[in-house]
Amino acid sequence: MPHRTWNSSRFLCCLAAAALLFPAVHAVADHYPRQAAVDIRHYNFTLELRDDTDALSGEAAIDLLFNAGGVRELVLDLVNRSADGKTGMTVSSVRSEAGPLSFRHENDRLHIDIDPPSVKGARRCLTVTYSGVPADGLIIGKTKHAERAFFADNFPDRARFWIPTIDHPYDKATCAFAVTAPETYQVVATGEVVETTSLAGGRRLTRYRTTVPVATYCMVVGLARFAVETIGRVGCVPVQSWVYAAERDPGFFDFRIALKPMEFYSWKIGPFPYEKLANVQSKTRYGGMENASAVFYHENVVTGQNRAENLFAHEIAHQWFGDSVTEADWDHTWLSEGFATYFTHVYEEYEKGRDMLVSGLRRDRDRVLRYHQRNPEAALVTPASPDLRNILSTNSYQKGGWFLHMLRRLVGDETFWKGISEYYSRFKNGTALTDDLRAVMEEASGKNLEPFFRQWAFTPGQPEIGGDWSYADGVLTVNLRQLQGGETVFRTDIDLGFVPEAGAAPNVETVRMEGREETFSFKLEKEPADVVLDPNVWLLWKPGPFGRAK
Repeated sequence: MPHRTWNSSRFLCCLAAAALLFPAVHAVADHYPRQAAVDIRHYNFTLELRDDTDALSGEAAIDLLFNAGGVRELVLDLVNRSADGKTGMTVSSVRSEAGPLSFRHENDRLHIDIDPPSVKGARRCLTVTYSGVPADGLIIGKTKHAERAFFADNFPDRARFWIPTIDHPYDKATCAFAVTAPETYQVVATGEVVETTSLAGGRRLTRYRTTVPVATYCMVVGLARFAVETIGRVGCVPVQSWVYAAERDPGFFDFRIALKPMEFYSWKIGPFPYEKLANVQSKTRYGGMENASAVFYHENVVTGQNRAENLFAHEIAHQWFGDSVTEADWDHTWLSEGFATYFTHVYEEYEKGRDMLVSGLRRDRDRVLRYHQRNPEAALVTPASPDLRNILSTNSYQKGGWFLHMLRRLVGDETFWKGISEYYSRFKNGTALTDDLRAVMEEASGKNLEPFFRQWAFTPGQPEIGGDWSYADGVLTVNLRQLQGGETVFRTDIDLGFVPEAGAAPNVETVRMEGREETFSFKLEKEPADVVLDPNVWLLWKPGPFGRAK
């Protein structure tokens, strides 16, 4: 999902959520009302965009599958015309194969009366015709070069401002776009291009379609005066750069870095899930937005100095986790953002060595500790607020990344990557929850991971560990204490590093903390110069006072 570079203030408005002490993984769900009996299989959007107005003319043909008989209503998200009439959408008609359908459009929801299907598995195709000026979701305005452009920016639930959908990731669908616009513009969109046709009056029709389902927040179009380059292929998948024509040379230079993380993730996780990967300079409000097969980057990312490798690594990681394997509830946003955060570190580890991974994790740990001070009751899986202000937080990004790092240590490196690949394969182009990840990793490791997931995903906070050590008669004694407030006691392994002499690498022993206070003894021939906790940076913890006993 969105990268945090360009609008960090957005992520500081997270709300403290109610404490989640030892719930079942599926016990929480966000506030969006599900329509369990309806499954949208495909959207076909026909759009006309012009230069003499910001109003669009749209038609959405929607293919429905019914999971039960007797369904009488379909509800779609579509923002109404505003009170002053300047923005919002007006629906002129809704029809099915049999003819016009009655509807009401109120409170930004389109209620459509349908002929009830008699049996489960019945199909319907409905067509919604509408028009209006998007107040959000489709950004229409000038680029930094004062050139007019159109860019969809749907996350998290802003598709409703310009296209009628079930605007929530639980119901993914294939989609197609047919965009008619002045021929000045080139069009990039989700999926693969299937037609480009010049029309009368200086217009052009461009059509894209997907072959696999995507979430509505990933269904996008972008129109601008672009320079386009194919920088290579990973397998059979073309990797493209779409940059403003005015910044062709620096843009192409900066965007060529995208090939490296694309190759790495395809090797480490599994085959890329989409028809292409287009990296697009755009007007997104975020540093980067991982729209399926068409990542939109903030226009200022182009510097000609190749400064955005981590941003590209983050957004491209999302193509696997967030886009292809999508969280079914907003409460589980960490399954997207935590994965992208950690996989960026893993990419750095691969490219530049473990010191880069450790450096990033230490920064992330500091952020998690500061966030917990402000939000002591927020767990990794936290109920989303109705307006979704709290789904993007330090927990969903940095703590989510730390969760995966500790899981990697717990199950072992080989098992971790085996489990990650299986998790991707099993839920590719679908949705998942935290419990689904747990089940896959339990199968891969043969371990009961419920206590680990309960403690680190559903319990707020992390341990604060301090204590002291002493050496006498060939025995090293280490006393550890959990110092965090409250009743929660964390059960966790922690590494002890025995430094034989100043400047030397520590010898590492792993111990298990089960209670508030633990004492561990080791026979050593020589008194160590120092004892350090977690020397190899595997644990999310807050350091308390620790040193030689006085």
